[in-house]
Amino acid sequence: MKALPNILTSLRLVLTLFVFMALATVAGAVPGFSEHLTPEDQFGLQRWAFWAFVIAAVTDFFDGWLARKLDAVSVWGAILDPIGDKVLVCGAILGLLALGGQPAVVLPAGLMLFREFTVSALREVGAGKGIKLPVTRLAKWKTTLQLTALAAEMVIASWGAFDLPAEPAVRDPATLIAHSLMWAATIVTLITGAQYWEQTRKALAET
Repeated sequence: MKALPNILTSLRLVLTLFVFMALATVAGAVPGFSEHLTPEDQFGLQRWAFWAFVIAAVTDFFDGWLARKLDAVSVWGAILDPIGDKVLVCGAILGLLALGGQPAVVLPAGLMLFREFTVSALREVGAGKGIKLPVTRLAKWKTTLQLTALAAEMVIASWGAFDLPAEPAVRDPATLIAHSLMWAATIVTLITGAQYWEQTRKALAET
């Protein structure tokens, strides 16, 4: 049972790979296969990608909760969990962009990717000097907001796959909500990135 949290984290990585590959395939990025997909096949892959993303996002909560509940916190889990979070977010963003995400998504998506890679680099530099960057409460909320926003954007990008009403009176408000969530997530993402940058700068100055 104590291996369950790490199994869930590993499952998140596998599901993320599927999400990206499914969306990239629909976008025509797999020569010799993508061009043979029927519209129904494309819609099916988009639906599967969305639900795989939702399941992966849910594991993000349960693996940490189970690790504490089962007293199964481990070094391996501490390494895998943040990697799983970042891979899930980055994989979904790249999949959305491959699918031809709306122009309004490109800038916030790029800023999110920039922050994630920057913080990862900061952690690596800090680790080499014995500096730890603990995950803040705001950073945890950031991940939740990112996943919610990305799920909403996946629905917008795959609107036809879910057989949702095509009327502008329905789609336009839904799109506005998704884009607003995306920008809210981006703002919080940049704030937490600035916080980690400042923590690292102060810690390096003291060494």
